[in-house]
Amino acid sequence: MKKLTFIAYCTALMLLGHLGQAQDSLLDIDRIYSGEFQQEGMSAYQWIDNGDAYAVVERAADGNPQIAKYQTSSGEKSLLVTGEQLVPDGADGSIGVERFSFSPDKTKLLIFTNSSRVWRANTKGDYWILDLETEELRQVGRKFPASSLMFAKFSADQQHVGYVQDFNLYVENIASGEVTQLTKRANEAIINGTFDWAYEEEFGARDGFRWSPSSEHLAFWNFDISGVGTFYMIDNIDSIYSKPLPIQYPKVGQDPSAVKLGIADLKGENIHWVPIPGTANQNYLPGMQWVDEETLLIQQLNRHQNKLTVWKYDLGTAALEQLYVETEDTWVDIYYPDVSAGGWEENDLKLIDDNKAFLRMTEDDDWRHVYRVNIATGEKTLLTPTDFDVASIAGVTDKAIYFHASPENTAQRFLYQANWKGKVKRVTPAEMAGINLYNCAPNGKFAIQQHDEALAPTRYSLISLPDHKPIRPLVTNTPYAQQLQDLALPEVTFFQVTTEEGVPIDGRMIKPVDFDPEKEYPVLFHVYGEPWGAVATDNFIGLWNIMLAQKGYIIIDMDNRGTPCLKGSEWRKSIYRKVGRINAKDQALAAKAVFQQFPFVDASRVAVWGWSGGGSMTQNLLFKYPEIYHTGMAVAGVSLQLIYDNIYQERYMGLPKENIADFIEGSPISHAKGLEGNLLLVHGTNDDNVHYQSQELLVNELIRQNKQFDMIAYPNRSHGIYEGMNTRRHLYTLLTNYLMEKVPINQ
Repeated sequence: MKKLTFIAYCTALMLLGHLGQAQDSLLDIDRIYSGEFQQEGMSAYQWIDNGDAYAVVERAADGNPQIAKYQTSSGEKSLLVTGEQLVPDGADGSIGVERFSFSPDKTKLLIFTNSSRVWRANTKGDYWILDLETEELRQVGRKFPASSLMFAKFSADQQHVGYVQDFNLYVENIASGEVTQLTKRANEAIINGTFDWAYEEEFGARDGFRWSPSSEHLAFWNFDISGVGTFYMIDNIDSIYSKPLPIQYPKVGQDPSAVKLGIADLKGENIHWVPIPGTANQNYLPGMQWVDEETLLIQQLNRHQNKLTVWKYDLGTAALEQLYVETEDTWVDIYYPDVSAGGWEENDLKLIDDNKAFLRMTEDDDWRHVYRVNIATGEKTLLTPTDFDVASIAGVTDKAIYFHASPENTAQRFLYQANWKGKVKRVTPAEMAGINLYNCAPNGKFAIQQHDEALAPTRYSLISLPDHKPIRPLVTNTPYAQQLQDLALPEVTFFQVTTEEGVPIDGRMIKPVDFDPEKEYPVLFHVYGEPWGAVATDNFIGLWNIMLAQKGYIIIDMDNRGTPCLKGSEWRKSIYRKVGRINAKDQALAAKAVFQQFPFVDASRVAVWGWSGGGSMTQNLLFKYPEIYHTGMAVAGVSLQLIYDNIYQERYMGLPKENIADFIEGSPISHAKGLEGNLLLVHGTNDDNVHYQSQELLVNELIRQNKQFDMIAYPNRSHGIYEGMNTRRHLYTLLTNYLMEKVPINQ
């Protein structure tokens, strides 16, 4: 009897052990947001010594930041800045380092820290100068409030630092600390040295001034937002009385800000305004840069955004010359959205040949190519004579250009090289898959490679060029990779279906854990579908998708026409004036093709979800194709195109006074009466991007149509719905529970 009891005890222990292992291999929302899973990213770094070395922020043994220098080839390490050097006299702790930049002679360091958020990014903060020779550390703009300076930069002669404070430009003498104010706002509607909301959101423009190479002038953007309508968000939770939160936001069809370009001397006594043709509030000026001490290049887009003009302005003679013109029947991109592109960078043209030429990506034939444009003559030379798209530029040397591309598979990215004679070759090894992004050193001998794939964390490595030989790993994320391997992981496959209209649609499918092709499974389509992003890409699928696959869902991402896939210009531009129509139809017909091609996808249990443009797509699909989609979860969607910002919506749709019917037909609110299934609407009430107004308008129309639905409003949350304790955990708990209730898994 004792023997049997002992055997039963041991068996119970074994079963509990297996149960514990099984539980460790499964995810739930609480575990995802517990902090257990943490990927490491690359710290702030810069190439120095023309790429023969790089500087990077690291943590010392005591946890404080320091800045190390590594020789690129050997990995030899030296400390540029110790933790002790970052502690001001009389202070108890380090100032911290969020970003840093060197003076031209590398004897001084400008450090950005203690930042605060402006719209999407932390662009206000404190700046400190560290003299690397004397070790003196002093704060820039000490007389101003904490965390209030923006975009501080050294002058070329290293005598001054320029910066923006309260929408005015200042220069500060480094030696004496004397501060000179260069601009004086006439009223609260004037912005100097930075941009309004729409320029930041849609042109990625933030830093709004440029030092001249002579260090004698600063060129800057000046905005007059007085003609832009004010939208009021409401704060209902921080006081017993509500508080309006105003934002100057130019909606579709409304005039944008009036913008001009000024050039100030260092005395603050004279501002010269560049005489750019055209009405100030009917054109855009997304780019400006110095070529030499007297010459500026200025990029101008017309209101329709289908004509780009590059002007050459001579400060000495005040002569303005039209250097380059590019037109499209649809739109001209300043920044080309792609998984390989940064997205929030200056719009400066890439200067080459000792500033005698610049590079410009265009789509004036079947593919996106890179051209060299001679600044003296305007002559245009093709550098990438390929029958495939250039995704983005990765680096330029005196002999070649490096760029990202993927001719055979739009889900992936690889490095290519084209020499000045037009000879193109792939640099990324053939056996390497996934998304591979490169930051090439200025000398073209090295690159930092970022590698992503569907079921692995991000890795960073240092490689040599052009042979792509590994030098050393930089960030491996090995612990995270092991955590993933300990989970029950799904299979991820990439596929293509052809719709009944003959359109080939690429997709990514995450199959349920323990997948059996003889069974049928519920499916969740994740959508975006607009020109700003693709979703069927070979990067990490995320823990939430893994959890859903563990529960028994198929998750599918597909990219319709109009998304920035590397499938030719016609593919990308076909959505012009058809947002909400051609993209929604492609998604619906592709879903039908999925049901036919993959019999294990249960067409009777279909859900769709998306965020922002994907929220709009979710609404359109649920309203227009109720026979396909039975449940939708729409987060922060645009329900009416006429209430979104003018730069984005007019770029892809035209001006509403010319084709308002296209805006109406593409808007989900126009089709709300078609709702038959389950709809969950989610929005942040302080969404400065897609205003909460969008949700309320749709809710009102659904009530008018007597349609039942579910909704939640997240108080004072922005477009990302992440502010406040527990917000994201709550949101994804909501989405998970709604999905499981409305679209049940196999029992």
